[in-house]
Amino acid sequence: MALTARRAAFNILKSVSAGAYADVALQRCMKPELSQLDRKLATELAYGVVRRQRTLDALISQFATKPAHKQPPELRWVLQLGLYQLRYLDQIPQAAAIHSTVELAKETKLGGLSKVVNGILRQYQRQSEKHDPLKLPSSLAEHLGVFYSYPNWIVQLWLEQIGEEETRTLCEWMSGAPSIDLRVNTLHSSWQDVQKNLKEQEIVAEPIQGLPNALRLAGGPGKMSSLPGFSEGHWMVQDASAQLVSLLLDPQPEETVVDLCAAPGGKTIHLANLMGDRGIVWACDPTKSRLKKIQQNLDRVGVKSVRLQQGDGRKIADDIQNVDAI
Repeated sequence: MALTARRAAFNILKSVSAGAYADVALQRCMKPELSQLDRKLATELAYGVVRRQRTLDALISQFATKPAHKQPPELRWVLQLGLYQLRYLDQIPQAAAIHSTVELAKETKLGGLSKVVNGILRQYQRQSEKHDPLKLPSSLAEHLGVFYSYPNWIVQLWLEQIGEEETRTLCEWMSGAPSIDLRVNTLHSSWQDVQKNLKEQEIVAEPIQGLPNALRLAGGPGKMSSLPGFSEGHWMVQDASAQLVSLLLDPQPEETVVDLCAAPGGKTIHLANLMGDRGIVWACDPTKSRLKKIQQNLDRVGVKSVRLQQGDGRKIADDIQNVDAI
């Protein structure tokens, strides 16, 4: 059976549930047979469900006979995918979202429960035509936590620190899909050259105020590895907020710096860039596969000053000595 975007997203959620990092699961489950459009949809569905899991589980508990955490895992993932499309993706017609989710239930050996899937999704659809079907708790922290999909403790902390209005704004902003930001590798290129090369491919990339060597892409640029400058190591995908960290640390050439939670290597490589690739940057991570990802990025961008160290960041390895910054 041909792999579909929704089946790929289902496989990603299954891997994440088994303990995989979402980005690693995404790479593992994306097969060559998927079109570029299907890859984008699968990515949106998988990351979207992970991001909105608490809200989606609240809806499952509301419409099903058993709460979400007592549902069979496969049924829970199918329902999460269906409800995510109905609630958050305006570009997919609701009838198509329901039909494709019922078909996914059949594909994943839940054929006997396909009527249950159909019934829950249609209930949501009917109610959503009149009002938001999601029932929310009376407690403000729990109300915002369920609506925006955050744990109560962090919402309560924000309420105490910044008040209700700012907390709502923060929850709304952090729940949205992130922008795609690039950090130019100044060892090999400049932001002006990267911007020019992208423009030749009809991709708009604008400088980010306050961040040297950063560009923000407009719209969905498609497969990142196919964009000009990727294979040459001229840039890396790195969120603007992550780029600020290394700039604030301000490492100097010949220093020794430790990145305790390094994978996939964005900050590590940025630190090395700021040091002119002179000195030592220790990239630490507990997972061997994620250290391999760092090495792949190091090879692509041509950075030589980074040393890899597998281990828990709570215990610094003995061979890491005379550290200037962590």
